[in-house]
Amino acid sequence: MSQYEVLNKEKHRQLRIKTGYGAALGDAVMSVMTFPLEFRDIQSCYPILFTKDPNTGGFFPAAMMGFEKDQNLFLRDDGWDASYIPALAQRQPFLIATGGEGDDRPPVVSLDLDHPRVSQDEGESLFDNEGEPSAFLNQKIALLDKLHGGLQHSVGFVDTLLQHELLEQITLDIAFNDGSKQTLQGFYSIAEEQLYQLKGDVLESLNQAGYLQPVFMAVASLSRMRGLIERRNRLRV
Repeated sequence: MSQYEVLNKEKHRQLRIKTGYGAALGDAVMSVMTFPLEFRDIQSCYPILFTKDPNTGGFFPAAMMGFEKDQNLFLRDDGWDASYIPALAQRQPFLIATGGEGDDRPPVVSLDLDHPRVSQDEGESLFDNEGEPSAFLNQKIALLDKLHGGLQHSVGFVDTLLQHELLEQITLDIAFNDGSKQTLQGFYSIAEEQLYQLKGDVLESLNQAGYLQPVFMAVASLSRMRGLIERRNRLRV
């Protein structure tokens, strides 16, 4: 369970944050949410699929890192084996907290006190001796600001995909070298046939909104599925 609190320099001044990546630090996850403004970096390493939030039923894009629950095939003993780490993974254990609908209060930084990265005596300091944010915390705040804007942009992106029927459900039946099989269900991809039938005015509107490039980035990212399968094959050899 998570226990988020708004970051407070008096209350949380002595806390430290463990860096690096590993299963013990909460990084053993099959997928992580991403957003269109990040797709260029994501597609260089990970397949991008879409899935539904079990609580709201809303769609969101996700970077795939494994084939089953709690499996991140990019984790190694010495860290995360990829040239780019998704921003939603980088931001742990922080979160941007916003008010409810109609609440115009500005976003604030929250900290998950139950996260395995949070420590009393190990890792990076959150505040300096004068109680000012440390360089480490300022980097995380900048990342959270980028995430906040990116996730807001993602809402319109997904709505537009649905408006033009550009998402289709897929089922992937995968056979691994060790003889085992895995069926990946509950995911959606860009409906390429529908995409290639769009007319010029629609394509122009997508381009003007900044949605056209990430659509094609998501399509291109599916070629990364082969690399993910190879990682799984090497895991069991």
